Formats: sequence, C-alpha cells, structure tokens
Amino acid sequence: MQRRDNVQLARVFGIRVGIEWSWFIVLFVVIFVLRDYFAQILPSSSQAFIVAVLSTLLFFVSLLAHELGHALVARRLGLQVDGIDLWLLGGFTRTRGEIDTPLGEASLAAAGPAVTAAITVLCILAGLLFTSLRRLVDVALFNTNLHVSAPVALLSWLALINCFLLVFNLLPAFPLDGGRIAEAFVWRATGDRNRAARATARTGQAFGLLVMATGVFVAARSSWLDGVWLVLIGLFLEQAARRAVVQSRLAERLRDVKVTDIMDTHPLTIPGRTPLLDVEEDFFVRHRWPWFAVVDETGHYLGLLRRERVTQELAGGRPALTAAEASDDAPPWRIDTSASLESLLGSEGLRLLGAVVAVDSEGVLQGVVTLQAIRAALGAPAGV
Repeated sequence: MQRRDNVQLARVFGIRVGIEWSWFIVLFVVIFVLRDYFAQILPSSSQAFIVAVLSTLLFFVSLLAHELGHALVARRLGLQVDGIDLWLLGGFTRTRGEIDTPLGEASLAAAGPAVTAAITVLCILAGLLFTSLRRLVDVALFNTNLHVSAPVALLSWLALINCFLLVFNLLPAFPLDGGRIAEAFVWRATGDRNRAARATARTGQAFGLLVMATGVFVAARSSWLDGVWLVLIGLFLEQAARRAVVQSRLAERLRDVKVTDIMDTHPLTIPGRTPLLDVEEDFFVRHRWPWFAVVDETGHYLGLLRRERVTQELAGGRPALTAAEASDDAPPWRIDTSASLESLLGSEGLRLLGAVVAVDSEGVLQGVVTLQAIRAALGAPAGV
C-alpha cells in the first residue's frame, strides 16, 4: 500500500518511484556537507556548490539504480512490484509474492549490490580519464591539500559512496542484502527457510545494536551529526530484524495449518444456470452479500459473481445472462484445500476480496475461507 506521505517522483520501466518527505532532509544535509569540502579543493565556491548538488542527485540516482536491480529481478521471478520508495535512510523496493527457492532468494538479494558494484567501477574508470587512481583516492578520503577539477571531485565521491554502500550492504545481517544472501545459503543447507530467516535476523539485531552503540560513541567524541545518523541506521536495522524474527516464528506456527482446517464447508453458492434476474432477487437482495461463488451441477467451481457485475449487466439489458456467463476467476479467487495457511496469507484474492474459495484437486468447491476465519485461527481479536 502506498504511504500517504509518499509523492510520486517518476515511473521507470513502469515501476512507480516515490519519495518521502524525509528524503529532502538527507538531500540538503549531504549538499551542505559536500559543498564545504568541495570549496576547499575546487577553484570557486559556486563551482563547489554545483558539484555538491550534482553529486547528491547522482548519489540518489545510484540508490534508485540499486533498487531497480532488485525490482527487475523480482519481476523476472514472478513477484509483483508495487514500487520503489526513497526515504531518510536510502531506498527500498515494495513487492508482493513469495520466492520459493534459495537460488531465487539469493538472485533477488544480489541484484542490487551487483548494480552498485557496476556503478562503482564505472565511476573509477571514468575518473581515470581525468587523473590518476592515487588522486581519486585522495579526493575520496577528503584530503583537503588538493586542487582538482570538477569531474574528478564528482567521480571520486560517487565512487567512494557507492563502494561504501556495497560493502555495508553485503554484511551478512538482515535486512541488508548480505543478510538475505546468507539466509538463502542457510536455507539451502538446512532446507528450513524459517530457521535461516531467524539466524540472519538475530545477526541483524546484534549488528543494529552495534551500529547504535557506535553512533553514541561518535556523537560523544567527535561529530554529533554522524553519531545521530548511525543511531538512526542502527535503530532501523534492529527493528527490521526484530520483525523478521517474529514473522519467522509466526510462519513456523502456520506451516502445519491447512486451508481445509479453517474453511467454511457449507458456503451459499449460485448454480451456474441461474439467470441474473433471479440471482439479483434470490441472492444479492435477500442475503446482502457482495459476492457468491458459482458452481455447475456437479459442484465444480466456475468463478465468482460480484454484485456490481450483476447490476452492470441488468442495467445493460441482459437479465437472461446466466451466473456462469457473468462470473469470473481473475485474479484467481481460488486456493487448493491442501495449501498451507502461510501460502493463503500471501494470496492476491485474500488481499483484494477478503476471502478465497477452496477447491480440491479436481476443481470441486469445498468451502470458503474468510479473513474472520483466519483471525480466529491465529487467535486474534475480531477487530484486528
């Protein structure tokens, strides 16, 4: 779901790119810091300001490219990509769906770092067209005893920041990409995804606490700005890892619960041959339910019939159209009775409709599963 404080910036390859208000804080802080440094190594303050702005904007372009790497691989793996968001601590890609193999998980996690590595190499190679590698390194390490050209200052800093992000991201701690890659390897070795998720999430919690402690130390001994930044990053990492631990425990708890254990086995259905005029009176007016499953004479599921479709067809002068002809199953509103509750929670039908139809291996309707039934199975209050 799109956040209310998220504004669309652009669409790239059909993927929505949004920014949150916190992104602008980072934008101005980075420009301010770089301007002061570049003013010491470039010929003029105006040139320093321009290079600082370009460096900052290209830094966020590189973050976007990193996330696009994840997004495009996610698409290739069959996930739905809802968008990319840029915010205070960087960027993240919002997807829906599940990766069902360790190789797929590793590929998805490695896509972003691969793009960042390519950007780092390109910046270094481009910088070598203007100066030596030693001078690039000196600029990247904020050596003020230098006088360089604008391209050298720009490319040196971009190479440095992307190299830092690459190394940091590859640390084996969830939710960093390295943590997800490590999770894929543990999953492959143990065959247990939940166990792998908990292992990397625990590492992520410890790493987050370490980053926060480092931030406190830095704030007290040298730079309060750098210290606060580290504390925020550490807090984000620790909380994300903590949520992953909780989710893995929940997934383990749900693994043995099947759809057949929680479905309503006697749902009201509409015979496929029923004309829509009769459907309106006998089902939607009488029972005031927004949709019903449609079945044939043998109980095979044909699709869902929703009230708005009936209203549309009747208004169009087609009262003799049958329920079977007006029903549809797109996106799939069905799930197999043998499916786990864990996979049920990830179904698109449940997200859009609040319920799914349970069918057996032969396509015969066996029941309906609603959100209320799932909440009851999880032991949650009805109002959650």
